[in-house]
Amino acid sequence: MAKIKHIAISSQNPDETAAFYKDVLGLEEVGKVTSANADGYYLSDGNVNMAILKFKNDVVTGDVDSDYSGIHHIGFQVDDAEAADIKMKGAGAFPMDDVNDALHGGMVPQQGHGGRNVETKYGGPDGVMIDISQGGWVGTEPE
Repeated sequence: MAKIKHIAISSQNPDETAAFYKDVLGLEEVGKVTSANADGYYLSDGNVNMAILKFKNDVVTGDVDSDYSGIHHIGFQVDDAEAADIKMKGAGAFPMDDVNDALHGGMVPQQGHGGRNVETKYGGPDGVMIDISQGGWVGTEPE
């Protein structure tokens, strides 16, 4: 069974938004994002990774503009990424190649991430972008 391990919020002010989640709800900062595609933070409660991101281009945002604020995508950790890929495609949820190419091409290894946070994005039902990851996200407990 896939487990929800990641939620990404698009924010026009990631410093302020991250401060809210840290100060008010006690989430821990477990990483920072500085790339050609986005700037922001990774926060965690130990179980779920929350990315607070200010996107820099419309390619990586998928079906929304880079000035959008709100929930951007949801990530699921799976035991077998290849099997999940087959099931996703079988259900009509296909990889978002333009987004995946832009993200993976612009990835800079972030200190402390240990190779995690590398996933494949799919177009899901109701226009919701879905991440599938076998390795999980920084700040979450490995499965």
